[in-house]
Amino acid sequence: MVAEKKKVTADDLYAIHSATDPRWSPDGQEVLFVKTHIDSDKHTYVSHLYHMNVSDGKLSQWTYADERVSSPRWSPDGGKVVFVSNRSGKNQLYLLSKSGGEAKQLSEAEHGASHPIWSPCSTKIAFTTSLEKGETIPKGDDTIEENNKNDLKVYVTNTMKYKADGSGLLEDKEQHIAILDLSVNEIKQITEGDNSYTLLDWSPDGEKIAYAANDEADNKDFSFNSELYVFSLKHLTRDKIKTNEGYIIGASWSPDGEKIGYVATERTYENASHAKLWVFDSATGDSQCITAGIDAPVGDFAVADIQQGAVMQSLVWNDNESFYFVMSDQGSVSLYFGSIKGEVYPALDGDHHIYGFDVHGSSQQVIAAISTQTNPGDLHVLHIPTGKNTQVTTINKEYIDNVEIVQPESFFCKGADDWDVHGWLLRPAGFTEGEKYPLILEIHGGPHAMYAHSFFHEMQLLAAQGYAVVFVNPRGSHGYGQKFVNAVRGDYGGNDYNDLMAAVDYVLQEYDFIDENRLGVTGGSYGGFMTNWIVGHTDRFKAAVTQRCISNWISFYGVSDIGYYFSEWQIQADLNDIDTLWKHSPLAYVNAINTPLLIMHSEKDYRCPIEQAEQLYIALKKQEKTATLVRFPESDHNLSRTGKPKLRIERLNHVTDWFAKYL
Repeated sequence: MVAEKKKVTADDLYAIHSATDPRWSPDGQEVLFVKTHIDSDKHTYVSHLYHMNVSDGKLSQWTYADERVSSPRWSPDGGKVVFVSNRSGKNQLYLLSKSGGEAKQLSEAEHGASHPIWSPCSTKIAFTTSLEKGETIPKGDDTIEENNKNDLKVYVTNTMKYKADGSGLLEDKEQHIAILDLSVNEIKQITEGDNSYTLLDWSPDGEKIAYAANDEADNKDFSFNSELYVFSLKHLTRDKIKTNEGYIIGASWSPDGEKIGYVATERTYENASHAKLWVFDSATGDSQCITAGIDAPVGDFAVADIQQGAVMQSLVWNDNESFYFVMSDQGSVSLYFGSIKGEVYPALDGDHHIYGFDVHGSSQQVIAAISTQTNPGDLHVLHIPTGKNTQVTTINKEYIDNVEIVQPESFFCKGADDWDVHGWLLRPAGFTEGEKYPLILEIHGGPHAMYAHSFFHEMQLLAAQGYAVVFVNPRGSHGYGQKFVNAVRGDYGGNDYNDLMAAVDYVLQEYDFIDENRLGVTGGSYGGFMTNWIVGHTDRFKAAVTQRCISNWISFYGVSDIGYYFSEWQIQADLNDIDTLWKHSPLAYVNAINTPLLIMHSEKDYRCPIEQAEQLYIALKKQEKTATLVRFPESDHNLSRTGKPKLRIERLNHVTDWFAKYL
């Protein structure tokens, strides 16, 4: 007799593991990756390095402390591994010998170290660290005395970019690049000054490094671009690689060092612009856009709530003429092959979400971290010549085998302007034919992101509670073409709203088990804005939960860490056009809100500051509307994905309790 499977619960966050950032050993026989889980006793995230022998699939754990580790990188000679760990209290570099033994701490950076990259000779490691103005590696004599560190400090700024979600008020620090020489145990600082630098790659001949920076901008407050540079370690000079105006996401040298592949976004549609892949040829000095004819963005734009510490390489060279990368298209994040001849075709497509990969060219193999809508994530090996795809880990097997996970049903419907709109319908767990069920509409943030063929714990939890769940990619979402993703700009609350309502109408028509009198809606960030907008424009929903929302574009302009440019890019208005900002503000329609509304917000959200929730809450209570405000301490905009585990669970319980009460 087969035992009945358990229903998904909020506490299942403690049972689900993440496998991320897989990396091949130089000989292609081994793989390192990071496995993360939540400690149910300490309610903290713990991650360890894991090693896999590809020939027999044997897994072994390489680190054990109650810590977080990241960025495992094999030395080119295959004998060592550098990784980042917070075991000393802040992130530092550690070295581990493949032959075994205790990891050795390599860095003692005052503000932590990250992003290690090996030199081709395996004797040096480039990395990044933050430095205060005038501070150097090693620290100079003019640093603050230890006994003054706890003094209260007045914060003074003369810039607009003075705060950031997840970081708070920004100290006067910039990110710089340094190189650690293992042979003499010395650190040499490569960049300096009042600008930040992003380390990208080390040239195969060992003589150059590639980085991105915007240090030529006249005013950093209004500079949203970055340039690609090649820095000579011998001459201490640099050359700029000519790129289109935009933002450099990543870059990598070809094995022979003759070309640099890079991924960048242009500024044509501001932050709605597709990321594209380019190849720079040092012989000609020209760059070729490989994905120019493809109407999909390069990179992973899927939203999910499970994968912890996911790392996506912008591209990985297979040989001197070809490479691999991922694109987000039609709700999937898939692997693509490209070449300097302009060829592009799928290497591993399907209904899945690839959230990390690495390529071993000589053995013609790809290791990929893949999630589906019924599997939180596992590693797969793709043999390129045959196309054979083999799942090589089962880190969530026990969970999948014992919990009822519902397979979402994909659909397309006609939205505004007769455009196709993609969505999924999740039936309630334990669905019984002939019964009527309430429906919850979930709306993603961004808005330039997408729901995908990826595991989403929150959706499964709602299904387990007896709800049908519909989640949709309205216009503004990535994955359906440049025109589609750009269409929301200047039209917030317009045809994006119509797309969502069309999807709700579609599922009500196609699925007769849905009770049209018991509809709920929820979403976060842009999804919170849209939840507010929906309840201000229709009474068809009987309960709503708005999370980390936007309610007032006028105040958002000045209080958000991105407000002063995001509002101009997205609403296409500034403080000289109050009428337009107010027209698109859900707060302007608060008199029409009759739906019971739960308002949830993080105290330290600098992206959508909590005053956005407070304004909406007070306006509703003033009119004696049904509304409740929930404030989460010590939390930022990413509470639902990477927040404190106990608060993540409490958040889910508030959502389900509210819908249970009103639906």
